[in-house]
Amino acid sequence: MEPITDAGTAQLTLAAVLGITAVVLLIAAAKWHPFLALIAGAGVLGLTAGAAPGDTVDSFTTGLGTTAGNVGVLIALGSMIGALLAETGGADGIVNRIVTGVSGAALPWAMAGVASLIGLPLFFEVGVVLLVPIVLLVARRTDVGLLRLGIPALAGLSVLHGLVPPHPGPLVAISSLNADLGLTLLLGLVCAIPTVIIAGPVYGNFIAARVPVPVPPAASSPDRPDSGPAGGQDLVDRDDLGNPGAPGDLVDPQVGRRRNPGFWAAVLTVLLPVALMLARGIAELALPDGNGVRAALEVVGEPVVALLAGVFVAMWSLGRRAGFDRRETSAVIGGSLPPIAGILLIVAAGGGFKQVLVDAGVGTVIADAAQDANINALVLGFLVAVGIRVATGSATVATITAAGIVAPLAATLDRPEVSLLALAIGAGSLFFSHVNDAGFWLVKEYFGMTVGQTIKTWSVMETIISVVGFACVMLLSLIV
Repeated sequence: MEPITDAGTAQLTLAAVLGITAVVLLIAAAKWHPFLALIAGAGVLGLTAGAAPGDTVDSFTTGLGTTAGNVGVLIALGSMIGALLAETGGADGIVNRIVTGVSGAALPWAMAGVASLIGLPLFFEVGVVLLVPIVLLVARRTDVGLLRLGIPALAGLSVLHGLVPPHPGPLVAISSLNADLGLTLLLGLVCAIPTVIIAGPVYGNFIAARVPVPVPPAASSPDRPDSGPAGGQDLVDRDDLGNPGAPGDLVDPQVGRRRNPGFWAAVLTVLLPVALMLARGIAELALPDGNGVRAALEVVGEPVVALLAGVFVAMWSLGRRAGFDRRETSAVIGGSLPPIAGILLIVAAGGGFKQVLVDAGVGTVIADAAQDANINALVLGFLVAVGIRVATGSATVATITAAGIVAPLAATLDRPEVSLLALAIGAGSLFFSHVNDAGFWLVKEYFGMTVGQTIKTWSVMETIISVVGFACVMLLSLIV
């Protein structure tokens, strides 16, 4: 496609700076919703680059539609599985089975493991709502300590959301860079394991001895994420998305939990889509073209097919086994969609913003400059994501912007490197959550900490996740 403008390098660079600055200021200073800020930023970028208003609008809407089609369906299907897991008691069963089966020094490790497991299909805030009451309860009944349990749980949830598809952040980067989802999933899981260990149990043990945080009294423990000053605005990447509500808000009040569907039923349901997508990635690496097994796995491992299969299985293995009839199961699935409307709009608008960047030629200019300066594509993607994340508090905006800027560089990389680039951007988008991030306040209120304590614990934990995740990406780049 021909560029929508014939502007020179200086003008395109200025357009990129002003467009990104507009998004940052509108979100961070003017407190605009990211959806509107991204639309306005795309307009500033296109007009400053000298593109005709009509061309800018066409470019934006094309990117919006493409992104919504590629990513929106996956987010919706993942939300359905997560809602069934939460509403049927399947997640509670996983947590209780694992946590009650261990004690003492093994509890922080168990908490990190269960958070990582249920974090595969659940949005961050839903995972927090499910896990934090368990963390508080175990902390009250044992002498392990609140932070030694809480930090591993938060690390498990956060790492999975930042590095492992089918969560929105990684999906946006994969879509923008045309990365292979199965391979990215495989490499993301490889990076997730050491990252969870270091940022979770290891850092939790370290910081618990230095920041004494008592267990909040039972009566003052929040029951909903919107009990804090910024709670309830935290969906997927802790963006300011409006109030998606707690898991109990997903369905009609008359639709409640009947009984636990069973530990293994819940675990296998959670792992099914991941296993199918992993199988596809492994088959593409290990089997030759034309092989019948590879062809079959490429179909069932297609993200839409894998997640759709996960939804169908969850309707029976979770809904039916928990005693839900067809109407109640349908209510849970339908109720999972309104809470994600905000993230879908932001992701789609981000796709439009990215498309204006690409069509104006900004990405090519920056990519050429990076190559001339000999800046590694992985480093560039990470640093851009870090800058936008710290400025806006939005991991989604950071991911979208960084992916749009380095997208031309992705065309020069081989398939594994493109997947690593998506992970590098995801790692950068988690860097140093602070007071402009709703997740910061969510964690602060749940654990009854001061702002200073939250920075020393949660903010540093997020930074460790970002740095360790990126270090793992760089190590993998030497191997794959």
